Amino acid sequence: MVANFKIFIMRNISKTATLESRFPLLAVENNCIISKEGDITLCFQIFLPELFTVGADVYESIHSTWSKAIKTLPDFSIVHKQDWYLKEEYRPDFENSEHSFLSRSFQMHFNERPFLKHYCYLFLTKTTKDKMRTQSNFSSLCKGNLIPKEVRDKEGMRRFVESVAQFQRIINDSGYIKMDQIEESAIIGTKDEIGLLQQYFTLSREKDVPLQDLALGAEEVRIGSKRMVLHTLSDTDDLPGAVSESQRYDRLSTDKSDCMLSFAAPVGLTLSCNHIYNQYLFIDNSADNLRKFEKSARNMHSLARYSRANQVNREWIEKYLNEAHSYGSPSIRAHFNVFAWSEDREELRRIKNDVGSALALMECKPRHNTVDAATLFWAGIPGNAGDFPAEESFYTFIEPALCFFTEETNYQNSLSPFGIKLADRLTGKPIHLDISDLPMKRGIITNRNKFILGPSGGWRATLN
Repeated sequence: MVANFKIFIMRNISKTATLESRFPLLAVENNCIISKEGDITLCFQIFLPELFTVGADVYESIHSTWSKAIKTLPDFSIVHKQDWYLKEEYRPDFENSEHSFLSRSFQMHFNERPFLKHYCYLFLTKTTKDKMRTQSNFSSLCKGNLIPKEVRDKEGMRRFVESVAQFQRIINDSGYIKMDQIEESAIIGTKDEIGLLQQYFTLSREKDVPLQDLALGAEEVRIGSKRMVLHTLSDTDDLPGAVSESQRYDRLSTDKSDCMLSFAAPVGLTLSCNHIYNQYLFIDNSADNLRKFEKSARNMHSLARYSRANQVNREWIEKYLNEAHSYGSPSIRAHFNVFAWSEDREELRRIKNDVGSALALMECKPRHNTVDAATLFWAGIPGNAGDFPAEESFYTFIEPALCFFTEETNYQNSLSPFGIKLADRLTGKPIHLDISDLPMKRGIITNRNKFILGPSGGWRATLN
């Protein structure tokens, strides 16, 4: 990587450095990313259920599966789920000689139709207690030359890899989510395929896009001509009073039936712009967290006579402690953010409003972050979650934090050569769908009866 990037210092003095001098990653070995701070990260690609195809009971089961899997991870682990939503164009297969005239005309009609493509990645990082408390002013982005640290806790790393294997087994056994480990070649890229790291630093999956200069400042984050805006959920004051695994999608629901989506769906596929939705869970030592809250509650109690705010805060802390001790819920930290970008300034203003509206649909308070945008972008590098600024996270439990995970993806083409072409509900992109063999295999239907209705002068028949 030879791209330059510019850091804007608080004293309005700009300093330009090479990406190599500040790059936080050391190596990729045995399908793991190793950072210069000694953190180890395993990377996975996640395959989620298709949009509008599951109900509230399935979302509840998926939520429970995530919860069980995360509880297998050791202390000082970081779960970083990164969802990419990129605008792409439909490219039909014109090389197939079996296409009839009508079939080719159909494909030409949809040629280059824009749609939003979803890619979902999961990065599981093992770091240390000290690194989990890193503030934004101690980010590797602000340091000079990074000196690689030796990984000393070899036994802890071995236990972490074993717990990740259990994590993957629980996810894959659920039957609703699939989790595949990303190999080394897919992380660093090959001559024919773009890697995860290059994808992040170009905001594109096209292999011919070169690395461009980065500008990381308080006013904006820019990669080449792509300008980014950041909205964060990093404070409990910005969160809704209640969360759930799923919510009703009014546009496709009726009085007698409900169409369900995940709680975070408004910042997913229904947000029609190029964006990345980052979801972080920080697995601290729960006992240490609770002891700190116990001490804080005592301090608030002793100062309650001087301020009503202290009394209210003590009551909230007591509720948190009661929840933790009554149900055995581990205390963790969480953070969620949306990076959206565009090359047009006018479009960027519209995108900024759209992201804020999407967060408002989740009953969250939209917060446009211009203070820690650079460090949050830096922490979003695959394998660099250990560099996350601790002050941008809030304390919660695993179950409510998981409600902010997106749990659906695009419609997928059936692998069977037999099927018909249907259209995506959101974008109208053609989808090849097997409505005969695949539903039988999945147990959705038990027969193949079909009713075909033709126009006036046509024909009608029932096939068995």
